[in-house]
Amino acid sequence: MKRSIPVVTTLLALTLTSPLEAQSLKGGGGSLDRQNMQARRHDFTYLQSPSQVQRFVNLGLLVPLRPNADYQVHNVSYPYVRPAVRLFVERLASQYRAACGEQLVVTSAIRPESFQQRLRNGSDRSVHPTGMAIDLRRPNNGRCRGWLERVLLDLEGAGVLEATRENYPPHYHVVVFPDPYERYVARRGDSPREARVLAYQVRSGDTLWDLARRHGTTVTEIKKENNLSSVRIIPGQVLRIPQGS
Repeated sequence: MKRSIPVVTTLLALTLTSPLEAQSLKGGGGSLDRQNMQARRHDFTYLQSPSQVQRFVNLGLLVPLRPNADYQVHNVSYPYVRPAVRLFVERLASQYRAACGEQLVVTSAIRPESFQQRLRNGSDRSVHPTGMAIDLRRPNNGRCRGWLERVLLDLEGAGVLEATRENYPPHYHVVVFPDPYERYVARRGDSPREARVLAYQVRSGDTLWDLARRHGTTVTEIKKENNLSSVRIIPGQVLRIPQGS
């Protein structure tokens, strides 16, 4: 749809085909061009309003960020992203905590354009309204900051994201390119979980137990994937069903 810290671990490390020196975290017009080009290639919509965000969540096109032991979501108005972006956050956060002993902090996710336009430092070329972008708090610890910047530079060199160091407030603006990133993950022998999730429209008579058995998963996994607090489902509801082996 449209508009000494350990070295980088094997999940994220990459031998670059171009020199690391060619990469930077400075952003600029070229970076914005690449971000918007990727949004067009993915046929992503630039969402206009909170109601449109909720519609995309209901359709499974956006998924919630779920804080865990590796990362926290701080003061984020709309904690939803594209599935590949959540995969990126979970993988990065796991390694960041292993390397630095602290949680990664996400400070922004999708922003509908009605919200983005009210921000003092918001750009009218931002891809935040597509769900491709997140902001990460810049670590105070210099060693952790260096580790995180090296990883972001490596992944930018791999062509799977664009990252910009921003100062007000201090954070990294990261735009993940979903298809290239998922191919990158698959090449590393760690198939992206989101590629094994089916969008399913509930029919009359369906129960979570039946759906779990049919798709080789569990009721707990379906509830977790859809942020459900109970087992109640209704006909017409769209669920994201993890596919078992």
